[in-house]
Amino acid sequence: MWLKLFLLLLYFLMLFVLARFFEASVWYESGIFATQLVDPVTLSFKKLKTILECRGLGYSGLPEKKDVRELVEKSGDLMEGELYSALKNEKEASETVSSTTFSGEMHFYELVEDTKDGIWLIQVIAKDRHPLVSKVNWDKMVRKVSQFGIRTGTFHCSNDSRYCRKRGWLKSTLIMSVPQTNTSKGKVMLKEYNGNRIETEHIFKWMTAHIASRIKTIQYTNQLMDEWNKSDQYQVKMYLFAKLDQPPAFFSALSVKFTGRIEFIFVDVQNWKSQDYLKEIGVQQIPSYLLKTPEGSYRYGNSTGEFISLNAMDAFLRSIQPEVNDLFVLSLVMVNLMAWMDLFITQGATIKRFVVLISTLGTYNSLLIISWLPILGFLQLPYLDSFYEYSLKFLRYADTTTIASWVRADWSFYSSHPALFLSTYLGHGLLIDYFEKKRRRNNNDDEINANNLEWLSSLWDWYTSYLFHPIVSFQNFPIESDWDDDPNLLLERLAFPDLWLHPLIPTDYIKNLPTWHFKCVYAQSEEEAAENWQESDCESEDETKTKTELSDDEMRAAQSLSEEECLGRSLPDCTCVTKNFEGSPNGRKCKGQGTCNTKENIEPDWSLWPGDMLQCTECVVCLENFGSGCILMGLPCGHVFHQQCIVVWLAGGQHCCPVCRWPSYKKKHCRPLPQQQQQQQQQ
Repeated sequence: MWLKLFLLLLYFLMLFVLARFFEASVWYESGIFATQLVDPVTLSFKKLKTILECRGLGYSGLPEKKDVRELVEKSGDLMEGELYSALKNEKEASETVSSTTFSGEMHFYELVEDTKDGIWLIQVIAKDRHPLVSKVNWDKMVRKVSQFGIRTGTFHCSNDSRYCRKRGWLKSTLIMSVPQTNTSKGKVMLKEYNGNRIETEHIFKWMTAHIASRIKTIQYTNQLMDEWNKSDQYQVKMYLFAKLDQPPAFFSALSVKFTGRIEFIFVDVQNWKSQDYLKEIGVQQIPSYLLKTPEGSYRYGNSTGEFISLNAMDAFLRSIQPEVNDLFVLSLVMVNLMAWMDLFITQGATIKRFVVLISTLGTYNSLLIISWLPILGFLQLPYLDSFYEYSLKFLRYADTTTIASWVRADWSFYSSHPALFLSTYLGHGLLIDYFEKKRRRNNNDDEINANNLEWLSSLWDWYTSYLFHPIVSFQNFPIESDWDDDPNLLLERLAFPDLWLHPLIPTDYIKNLPTWHFKCVYAQSEEEAAENWQESDCESEDETKTKTELSDDEMRAAQSLSEEECLGRSLPDCTCVTKNFEGSPNGRKCKGQGTCNTKENIEPDWSLWPGDMLQCTECVVCLENFGSGCILMGLPCGHVFHQQCIVVWLAGGQHCCPVCRWPSYKKKHCRPLPQQQQQQQQQ
């Protein structure tokens, strides 16, 4: 898991560097995060109207381009990035936006009246009546309000006429749902449209007027100073200083979205003759968006990606004052990105990759949900209020830095270009796959060459071996028991299926496994060899054979032993004492066989070992070292054991290697061992 977290952080660093590269390019400077100011005089009348629509300001009574340009300037500075986003959203607005169709009272209550922090616009169609707004104008209205986070729906009274009579909806009308108070999870207020004109602009103006009424409006300097110096429940306040009749729609919509967390205040400075009070609190220009926190004030719009739009300011305020749901969604995204790394880290068959991926996704998401439950419980404890306040203070300090503005800009950039985000993630994963495959090849790992059928076969073997095979630790279960006297003993035995289910794999393969004798040789140095050659002759070949080797007849007899013979009688090779081949003074001797010397230059004779067996000097079953003359047995995976130890292990139902769990009856296509590679190079 720590490896995946490191790879995910490395991926985020790559995205950050890639965004900085785009920032230096011409394409980035003319794109979504360009910070150059745009002179509204140079823009066409159509582009100016597009900017006003994105900010949520009405322009129906402004026929001249000059008036539209002045309205743009009064609402805030225009940057290249905001212009790019506005034109991009205008193209995407041509697509159909989904709208909810309510089925009845309970559906309406669940989505509208029980939602305390959202705005709804509902068209009520009376029974046997035509809708107030035509389908064409309603589609325009849906596209217009959806960019401000306002949800729309249609309620047909023919589906629930009783509820329409209860509400007094006897004719087709428009209903707007807005939170009534400034507290989180407060009551919802339903407003009915009483205007005579049903054009889109008039309906939108009616909506923005009602939403703006929730925002505190300041028109006098003394009110501003009292509000600025007042300490109340809101630690974070967002001020708008502008010469407008009402705040833009995006500013009003954000006040609903952050109900109970941030207070939005509109300061109308149209009739102010002096701006000395504004300079005292740090307002240097009009219009200005100012964030006031206990740590100080921060002017919104000075850093990268801080535009006068709903999405940009929403990302900024979420980082300043997040809620628990924001943190949960962030942790959910990061955990799933970490889990998807398993698709590239896992090597071998394709099916294996997806099986591991599904398993990891289920495990990580389950652990995430389980870990969040105690966190939510701890956050509700009154003793953690100070910890919560200090955490928010740290976030406010961190999120007003330049690096934080870059991170927010990158988040908005990649979220608006999902194809680029997915392609970079895929490229990062392919790099991980390449280096992981190269590392495993250097370690002689054979899993990378396994195909789907081989992996499924090994998975089935593993599953059946643990499902059907007996457990070795219960092999000494008393067979000669009086179950008639004690029936509970029989029920206890039947409660463990591994005790009475028989293995499905025959044991005939055991007698075909390779066996040989372990032999020690004396490795002489050059000086000792010359001295011994001058002083004495070498021992005869027959004498050496009697000390270190068995005859060919004895070898054939040992290799032809069946499983029943191995279990029915004790083998003549295993009365062993500990021996250390690295110079330990201990010795190991085998009954009936020769004895190994304890000099430091005594080494095993590897030339007698089969070529596909791994070199070792210890049996992992009995944890004893091999003695000269002991009979060894090798498994298809290449691991070597005492013959008697591994026969007892296999005959007990464990048809796999004690070390690597490779099936003992299945041939393994291994890479050449190091000693084989050396021999091939020498040849």
